[in-house]
Amino acid sequence: MDKKYEKKVYEASYYISKYSVNYNPDTAILLGSGFGKLSERLEDRTEISYADIPNFPVSTAPGHAGKLIFGRISGKDVICLSGRFHYYEGYDFPDLAFPVMVLKALGVRILIMTNAAGAINQSYKPGDVMIISDHIKLMGHSPLRGQNDPDLGTRFPDMSRAYDPELRKLAVECAAAAGLGVHEGVYFYFEGPQFETPAEIRAARVLGGDAAGMSTAPEAIAASYASLRVLGISFMSNMAAGVHDKPITGEEVNAAAEKASPLLERFITDLIGRI
Repeated sequence: MDKKYEKKVYEASYYISKYSVNYNPDTAILLGSGFGKLSERLEDRTEISYADIPNFPVSTAPGHAGKLIFGRISGKDVICLSGRFHYYEGYDFPDLAFPVMVLKALGVRILIMTNAAGAINQSYKPGDVMIISDHIKLMGHSPLRGQNDPDLGTRFPDMSRAYDPELRKLAVECAAAAGLGVHEGVYFYFEGPQFETPAEIRAARVLGGDAAGMSTAPEAIAASYASLRVLGISFMSNMAAGVHDKPITGEEVNAAAEKASPLLERFITDLIGRI
């Protein structure tokens, strides 16, 4: 992340800031697969298409709207990124970090990230949520690779508290109050877009993974670099490959999230009100 990268970050944040005069958000929500409807809960909203923001990536994954939205939830100003970016879409890891760095430039201090994931832990079941306590990312480059600009962050960010303990505790309470089965666990990052093989899932289980997905870890690294407080929330849309003897489809993932949407919306709305 060099001076050229920093310049692009500030070009994007300057453009977005023109729409933020009526808002003062310190919390941002990054909506992953299955959480897109939450953006409809925002009141007094102002929408910006990703395509209109200078240097900003554009979502291509199904169900990702591709909008940055200013609005209010539970009386609090927030920025909502309705749609995220994935390595499998063809983006490089610094591209995945870019929206996080823009949020930092806009004054955000807390980043809530959501995703749909496959349950590796056999005590989990579809419809549960996992509050991410840590992640395992063994593949791909770091989003921080390359020359470092100290104006953006430290060269060697600490990852031992990447997922904020206080926010995790609050999220567990709110998820249980919403009627969701809730766990804390380790998110195992895979690059995708193919779903994992049963052998890969067995290996991930041995290594300590509780859920598998194709997002979140790169952004969490960038957020630690930017000194943001991070909360990661995974919705268990299915059991991971090989746990049950049946294939996994993207349609299954989206259908499970659609069914759970009212509980997930209640959970996140209550959570934001209590932060």
